[in-house]
Amino acid sequence: MLNRRLFARQFAAAVPTLTTLASVAKGSQTQTQQAAPGTPPAGRGPMDGSPLGDQLPGQKWRVHDRTRPQPRKVTPGRPIPAPSAPSDAIVLFDGKDLSKWHGGGRGGAVTEPAWKVENGYMELVAGAGSLITKDSFGDVQLHVEWTTPTGTDASRVGQFRGNSGVIFMGLYEMQVLSGYDNPTYADGGAGAIYGVYPPMVNPCLPEGQWNTYDLVFEAPKFDRDKLVKPAYMTLFFNGLLVQHRVELLGTTSHEPIAVYTPHPPELPLTLQGHAGPARFRNIWIRRLTGYDA
Repeated sequence: MLNRRLFARQFAAAVPTLTTLASVAKGSQTQTQQAAPGTPPAGRGPMDGSPLGDQLPGQKWRVHDRTRPQPRKVTPGRPIPAPSAPSDAIVLFDGKDLSKWHGGGRGGAVTEPAWKVENGYMELVAGAGSLITKDSFGDVQLHVEWTTPTGTDASRVGQFRGNSGVIFMGLYEMQVLSGYDNPTYADGGAGAIYGVYPPMVNPCLPEGQWNTYDLVFEAPKFDRDKLVKPAYMTLFFNGLLVQHRVELLGTTSHEPIAVYTPHPPELPLTLQGHAGPARFRNIWIRRLTGYDA
């Protein structure tokens, strides 16, 4: 399985070309052959990206299994829920600035955030890295709205189209990807817990329309080096339940299968700087303190 950080660097460094030079005959001139419009470059097709991983416990599939069925498409009801922040929420992005975020540079370096902010949204900029919250969180409820902008190069497909992610504690990822008409391996699509579970259904809207994620994340608990409670994740995608308190196997960035590594009870939230393009708006988060708190 290709390390996702390495994948992002390789993608940024590799500029697809749409022409090739072929020799007409030995010692003769060369000619330019134009690729068909919208044709993805070699190695960047719908099912390219992370390689096949290990067998998933309790499932018949392997990580990123290309034979795993695609989630059934469902048209979500209207209007798509887009609630404003409740009184006890921390507003992480209100459409104005990135004051709640650091930039995430190479090797974990903390930088100034470099994503573009305009028209009430923020946009992943190529080479700008990830965004990391200044605050740290454990158990939370999170609301995020996102879209893949229209006009994206038609040759970018699968994992190379609209790729970002919501990563709790910088370790546990809910995938963001153009998902209306963009096939990829099932556990890597929009609404997938990356490398573990596809969404139960696919309610993703066409590019240019805003999707909503309403998530509940329960952080894992450790007793020194021992895991005493795994992490769980729930997702309502455009108002539909698509991940139902799914038990995580560990950090979703670990290859070839997720594993747990002990960490503090609270860590920052990350918006992944991946292949993009992706836009986000109306992001708020609530700490979950339990009953009678």
